[in-house]
Amino acid sequence: MTTLVLLDTNAYLRLAKRVRPLLGKKFGQKDYVLTILKDVQNEVLRQPRLQFLYPWFDADELLEQERLSNTIRLSKDEKATLDAAASALHGIVQMDPVRFMKHHRSPPSYTDCRVLAFGQIRPAVVVTDDLAMHELADMTEIGDVWHGHELLKKMLTAKLIENDLVREIYTALESNRWDGSSDLPASWQKVKHTAFLKIFGKPKAS
Repeated sequence: MTTLVLLDTNAYLRLAKRVRPLLGKKFGQKDYVLTILKDVQNEVLRQPRLQFLYPWFDADELLEQERLSNTIRLSKDEKATLDAAASALHGIVQMDPVRFMKHHRSPPSYTDCRVLAFGQIRPAVVVTDDLAMHELADMTEIGDVWHGHELLKKMLTAKLIENDLVREIYTALESNRWDGSSDLPASWQKVKHTAFLKIFGKPKAS
């Protein structure tokens, strides 16, 4: 039996260009299979900023075909259940949005809530580096929510990727600078010399 691993938009955008193929490939002892909701496609295509930052998203035909082949297909009943669960989660956010805005974060969007809610209609792991989404998941006891670096570690352990690719991904995210900030999440930086000690070694003394 496979275990679905659902990527949110940013998790997909950080990995899709470099881990190929990314979606649909089975790996690990639990037969993890990476997938996305159609919401990821819709979110990028309706936001000019994301299209500008990631021009390869709709220019790379192979990636587009990979998404089309591996996007989750929902039955009518599942769609209705997902809509209801997502609305309930988004309602919690709207009741107290300030709670999720610490450290200049944005509150989880409706799309974020749909990604989190998916685990309530099918057994799945959600991957997101959005700390506000992690907080919402903790509040509502939604289990199995990983950071992107946790997924990266599991792919490395399963030999789906090699050490050199981990270095390449870290370097690329550190080099990408949006609005003056690195695209490397703080949570990734925090584990660089622990989870990936064999790759990056111990941190240099300051």
